[in-house]
Amino acid sequence: MRQIDTITVIIPTYNRYTLLKRAISSIYAQTYPPKEIIVVDDGSIDNTQQITEDFPDIIYIYQENKGVSSARNVGIKVAKSEWIAFLDSDDEWDEKKLEKQVNFHKSNPDILMSYTAEQWVRNGKIVKIPKKYRKIGKDIFLENLSYCNIAPSSVVVHKKLFESVGTFDESLRVCEDYDLWLRVLLKHKVGLINKKLIIKHAGDDEQLGFAKDLDKYRMYILEKLLKFVEEKEKKEQIKKELEAKMNYHKISAL
Repeated sequence: MRQIDTITVIIPTYNRYTLLKRAISSIYAQTYPPKEIIVVDDGSIDNTQQITEDFPDIIYIYQENKGVSSARNVGIKVAKSEWIAFLDSDDEWDEKKLEKQVNFHKSNPDILMSYTAEQWVRNGKIVKIPKKYRKIGKDIFLENLSYCNIAPSSVVVHKKLFESVGTFDESLRVCEDYDLWLRVLLKHKVGLINKKLIIKHAGDDEQLGFAKDLDKYRMYILEKLLKFVEEKEKKEQIKKELEAKMNYHKISAL
């Protein structure tokens, strides 16, 4: 039986010093504290490096700008814990976030990844989440096939899954989370804690992933996924979603 004991939190960041302080403060407020906090600064040119003075206990890593996937992957490589939690620097956690996920994994030792529901806030006001983005947890693969319904900041995952499916695709500018979670969901069970345990802050729709051009990345990812999926039912589901996106954007079948 695999038990969850220690957790490493990985925060990728780029020019978000003030928001980063808020994110880290929400980690220190946790009722279940993590073993370590790793901040991967992806080439910031503001005063992000000052974060080590604000929080001397964190692990701070600076790299030239390579993108969020690279930053998260660097954190995964140096993390000492077997369990990883991600937190984007513009988000924050409910104080019981890690505690509730730890309890879930203790009760479900065969599940190596979980995620939670979230609350959206824009310009200081709570935003009503559109119905299609609400969590159900009945068929998580299907729920994430049209768009990414798993926020990185909500995830706790065992390192073993990265050995099985790989890490974040550093060639993707966006939708890197959509790509990785689908690879995980093809092979593994994922648990949902259907409570709003993260707060996603945004100033406009594009920050919340509503940009229409994201579909071109999703189509590329679905085509890539088809090359190695083996289960017939999931292959048909992927084909159906890919065709729907192509038809919507009036793209001829390849």
